Amino acid sequence: MRLTSDFYLRKNVTTIARQLLGKVLFTKANGQITGGLIVETEAYSYKEKGCHAHNGMTKRNEVMFEPGGVAYVYLCYGVHEMFNVVTNGKGKADAILVRALEPVVGIDTMKDRMKTEAQRRITSGPGKLTKALGIDRSLNGKKLNGNEIWIEDQNYRIRSTNIVSAKRIGIDYAGEDALLPWRFFLKNNIWVSKL
Repeated sequence: MRLTSDFYLRKNVTTIARQLLGKVLFTKANGQITGGLIVETEAYSYKEKGCHAHNGMTKRNEVMFEPGGVAYVYLCYGVHEMFNVVTNGKGKADAILVRALEPVVGIDTMKDRMKTEAQRRITSGPGKLTKALGIDRSLNGKKLNGNEIWIEDQNYRIRSTNIVSAKRIGIDYAGEDALLPWRFFLKNNIWVSKL
């Protein structure tokens, strides 16, 4: 069952980031459906310095200020597309970076896109999973319950004891906010990104 707007419009971005673990992200690109179980996320809030929206709206981050339930896709280091789930109400600019997936559907298509036979390499990081699923900036601002990109709850249940929280990756510029334990991942899952 596809997640509805109510799931994304809630105020607590860290709660949503934890609850996205075990949900399945799907894309349909060039007629091919690919998808994976979300195994790692990072939460960002406009109230803290690690967030792109901390200093207000820009052309790059304006999608973050939309009501929750849309995709925020941006280019990182001029190389990697990064996929984020916008949450909270209009103007609140919270988002969740999806960092890693466990491949579920369209694995051969993902391997072709990644030019590899090594299944563990195709979705074990935020730049990898976007390439594997065909996610690019053309999906920026798309609703997450449409036919191009969507997230489903397939009743995969995760015990809270299997969820690890840690500091987020690559945001040392955020000072004390860089230490917030807002990265969530499944314990011992082989697809979680390597540091």
